This record gives sequence, C-alpha cells and structure tokens, in this order.
Amino acid sequence: MTELRSKAEHTEAIRRDRRIAVVINTRSRRGRRHYFEVLDQIHALGFEPLAEYSVVNPKRLRAHLDKALETKPDLLVVGGGDGTLSSAVRHVAHRDVALGVLPLGTTNNFARSLGLPLDLAGAIRVFDTGKVADIDLGMAEDRPFANLASFGVSVEVAGTVKPWLKRVLGRPAYPLTALTILPGHKPFRAILTVDGKRHELLTDQLNIANGRFHGGWQVARDISIDNGLLVAYQLGSGKKLRLLGETLVRATTGRWRSLAGGPFVMGREMLLETEPPMAADVDGEVRLRTPIRLRVVPNGLRVMVPADFHDS
Repeated sequence: MTELRSKAEHTEAIRRDRRIAVVINTRSRRGRRHYFEVLDQIHALGFEPLAEYSVVNPKRLRAHLDKALETKPDLLVVGGGDGTLSSAVRHVAHRDVALGVLPLGTTNNFARSLGLPLDLAGAIRVFDTGKVADIDLGMAEDRPFANLASFGVSVEVAGTVKPWLKRVLGRPAYPLTALTILPGHKPFRAILTVDGKRHELLTDQLNIANGRFHGGWQVARDISIDNGLLVAYQLGSGKKLRLLGETLVRATTGRWRSLAGGPFVMGREMLLETEPPMAADVDGEVRLRTPIRLRVVPNGLRVMVPADFHDS
C-alpha cells in the first residue's frame, strides 16, 4: 500500500504546488454546458492543470482517469454525477492523491455527503480554501463504492428513468419513475446479518448506505460518510399502498415520511441474502447479485472538503 502524507501536509502541497489534473464527464447532466466555465474558474484561482480531459464517451472514463493519475497530481478534480464519481473513487482509493468533486449530475449524493457547495463557483473554491480529509469507503464484495448499494425497485428505476426526464426535472425524475413501476413490482424477502444478529423483512426496496443522501435528499441526520459504519434501511413493507404513498410524498416534498422497517440497522459488515436472488445496484452499476457481503473501510479515501467539514 502507498505510504500517505499526513492530511495537513497533503493540504499544504495542494495550496503551494497547485498540482492538479481535471477530468470532466461532458455526458453528465451539466458537464457539457459548464466544461469551459469550470476550466476558466480553475485557472482563475491560479491552478495550471497538469492534464485536462473532456469525457465524451463514458466507456473511456476509466482510461482518462488513468491518464490523469499518470501525471502524479496531488488533487484529481472529477466532474460528473454520482456514477462518474464512483468510478473515480475506485481509482483514487488508498492512494496518496485527493479527490476533488465537481457536482455536475442529477442527485449529487456524494457531494452532498461531503458538505460541498452545489454551485460550481463554490465547489471550485474548495480546491483553494478547503482541506484534505479521509472518509469511509464502502465495499460490496471486492468492489469499492462511495454512496449506496440498493436492491429492489431502484434497480428497475435506474434502468428505466429517461435521460431527458433527468435533464428536465432533476431529482424528482427518480421517484416519479418509481411510481410507474411500483404497481407491478413484487416485494422480496431479505435476510440481513449484522454482528451475528439476523434481521428478516419483506420489502420492495432495501438500501445499504455509506453516505447520508439518497436521491439527492437526506435520509437521516445521524448518518455520516465518516463514522466507520454502513446503514441499512428499507422503503416499503410489502404493502403496495403504503409504498406508493411514501414514494409520492418523497416525489413531492423530498422528505422521508417513514421508514417502514422501523429503526436503521448499522454495522461495519453486513451479509445480505434475498429470496429470490437479486441484482445489486452499486453506485449506479448493476453487476453483482445476492448473496452479497458489504463492509466499510474507515478512512479509505482522501477527498478535498470545506474547511469546516468534521473529519473524525
């Protein structure tokens, strides 16, 4: 494993040497429209990027990230939605480079969990005035993730929601799409084992989160991306009308009225089994299936955050 500088040393190096590389997904919701504006603002702060990449083809994202890291920056600035940033997380984890986040997507869950400004000027200023922090890294089997692993309705929603609807409506596009899917969705049985204790439930949706936000809205105040714990919570209890009501409230107000399964289940490691076996949506990519083991790696990722971010 790479030997890391102290966070204070890393912060000072970014402010002093200005060694950054920039990768922006111009296929993200706001990426193409703001690409040149972002570069202008970065240059205006005195940064002269070692590399600047515009990602037109999402399949080339990882190659561009590799090329950017070959320049050995102290700060890798990545612009895009949560899927783009999740790919960047996998590249930067456990390395002596900090991830700088530009929230250019629809929900921007990762940026919200870091307490970043969602306006571009504010987010870019963090590279100049913020600090390096280390946050938790989620692991789904051997796959790192930043935000969320989800099971059930959301997997169908992710594959169904129309790109034009996301561009027009932003965050509400997801719960509104869910409303069209729910009437025909069948609940599933989930068995979650945490710290030797089994939790069994019938639900339409189960989420296991590393961060505090889902769909761009806060799930709960006491969830943190830096507390060394994952949190599991459900939406729906197998009762269709209740689930429809919860989803409608979320679409119109942005608030969780209830979590049908009662309290959150929190732990460092979780084993999830489902009946029937199900696909897992891990930060927007559907590649794994249950049974699946998830765990948290405390302080597994370095990020650039506002100076007032609580870094435990």
